[in-house]
Amino acid sequence: MLQLKQQLSRFTERERREVAAYLHRLKQSSPAWQKEMTKRMSEMDSGKKFKLPTTRVRA
Repeated sequence: MLQLKQQLSRFTERERREVAAYLHRLKQSSPAWQKEMTKRMSEMDSGKKFKLPTTRVRA
């Protein structure tokens, strides 16, 4: 893990953004993420809304 962190620290800003986007896509493709998003959308469809800070804590 340390080696990976050291490599990332040498990347350009663009390369770091690309890595961040890739990691985000990996997260979104996981069954747990998809299940949580389905749950949240169902809650919103039923009228339950939550504020942005709450959303970020739950994510």
